[in-house]
Amino acid sequence: MIEVAAAVIENREGRILIARRKAEISLGGYWEFPGGKIENGESPAVCAARELREEMDVRIETGDVIAETEYDYGDKVVRLIAVRAILLDGHIRLHDHDEIRWVTVPEMEDFLFAPADEAIVEKLVEEHSRRPRPKRA
Repeated sequence: MIEVAAAVIENREGRILIARRKAEISLGGYWEFPGGKIENGESPAVCAARELREEMDVRIETGDVIAETEYDYGDKVVRLIAVRAILLDGHIRLHDHDEIRWVTVPEMEDFLFAPADEAIVEKLVEEHSRRPRPKRA
């Protein structure tokens, strides 16, 4: 089993960063929450921060775990742990991805996510539906 951490980075406007994997790599064309493989002795939060530094040249601050899921891709089983995060600094540069978007939770249904990431989307949709709606005057 491969353990992977993903960062769910939310900006001040409530939009979340998603990234599309390059066509020539595994799961190319799928959208995901950026992250990578957890190294021995590394927590998901530390892994997510390290991977975002390496993959996108940004610094993030991580928070609590949002969701954990396992997915069997046939040739490998992935355990994905998603952590909340905020962007601290840096200008996003893409290495393993060819596009990024800042999207709202409802907009996520318009994107084809990697199968393991779909459980994170479901969790975010569930959280979003429980949020109190602003009252109209």
